[in-house]
Amino acid sequence: MPIEIMALVVFGLLTALLLIGVPIAFSLLFIATLGTLQVWGPKGLLMLFNTAYGEGTSYILLAVPLFVLMANVLKFSGMADELYEIVYRWMGGLRGGLAMGTVAICAVFAAMAGISSAATISMGLIALPSMLSRGYDKSMALGSINAGGALGILIPPSIIMVLYSNMTDVSVGQLFAGGILPGIMLTLIFIAYIGVRCLLQKELAPAGTERYTLAQKMETLKGVIAPLLLVTLVLGVMYLGICTPTEAAGIGAGGAFLAAALHRRLTWVRTRQSLIETMHLTVMIFWIIIGANAFTHFLAYAGIQDMVQKWILSLDVGRWTILLTIQFIYFLLGCFLDPAGILLLTTPIFVPVISQLGFDPLWFGILFVVNMEMAYITPPFGFNLFILKGVSPPDVTMTDIYNSVWPYVICQALCLAVCMLAPEMTTWLPSLMVAR
Repeated sequence: MPIEIMALVVFGLLTALLLIGVPIAFSLLFIATLGTLQVWGPKGLLMLFNTAYGEGTSYILLAVPLFVLMANVLKFSGMADELYEIVYRWMGGLRGGLAMGTVAICAVFAAMAGISSAATISMGLIALPSMLSRGYDKSMALGSINAGGALGILIPPSIIMVLYSNMTDVSVGQLFAGGILPGIMLTLIFIAYIGVRCLLQKELAPAGTERYTLAQKMETLKGVIAPLLLVTLVLGVMYLGICTPTEAAGIGAGGAFLAAALHRRLTWVRTRQSLIETMHLTVMIFWIIIGANAFTHFLAYAGIQDMVQKWILSLDVGRWTILLTIQFIYFLLGCFLDPAGILLLTTPIFVPVISQLGFDPLWFGILFVVNMEMAYITPPFGFNLFILKGVSPPDVTMTDIYNSVWPYVICQALCLAVCMLAPEMTTWLPSLMVAR
């Protein structure tokens, strides 16, 4: 079969399977199996086994279940309640203060967890009822939680960054360092947007009437000590070159258990919930990894990957046009697919192209992660949208959630533009790291 026809059949079949609702992991694995049989026959199926074994025993990917465990221990230990109490006492009296504080809490959770779902679920259960009961507009309350939750993949540690590192051999530690400044910038952009809009449209977020003394406010700060120490420890040992990311993930998971124990939240029921949720999410991630790697190995061996790369490089356009087109493709894919699937499906094709065009793969990786932040909250299939719907009161509709996110998508696009125009935003901290 001519390679051009094979490429059309492969991507047409993938589109059809995704449209009828087959999970992306099994869609990719199914096509990889059929393609392998077509090109090499039954003997080629050994490639699928080798792919599964290689990814399942990868040292760097061991960080994935450990970071997921860290996130779930923190989620089920109830630390979000203490963090929200800090926001409530310190910022509740400001117009829009609870929404701004919710974004700040999500940023802290992002630095502790590495996934977006932990902050989205916690704030959906805690912050959303609190804001709605105090007269906050639905769009303001829902949007702040959705946008803040998406910070989990940009502010390190980040599971998506671990996967990108595994696919490209870019240092995980450098990726983590590269995400710090963009993550802080995007958090501040969200907070500034909320503050300015609530100042101009006072009906969106009334100021709270409760008042607390300085002593009452200071009393709550003890709840933030353990999370900040954990974040500093995990990132510090990587930044200073003391530990590899996988070792740091182990420290983070152990630190999360210790923090939960110190807060007297480490019960058998919560531990069991954390372990079960970690198993579910880890299995899902690894099936996507195995399916995507089998698929991309098939594309590479069949020559389809090289064909697509040569076609992109042969286009009579500037390298920045190609980069912008890739970012737009990522945005479109993010409206329909899971970011992990997008990463594993497109990275073997796009990153070699980016490297040949003279762009830094580290910088490109951070651009990808910022773009995928949009994927988590863009309709119709943004991951965070459905998570928030699952924990929202019955009167909150999907239309309410869809309508709430667009201003924050614009904020994310602004952050993406700044990172593209000022690469130092992502490369400065990694350049200072101690090699490990």
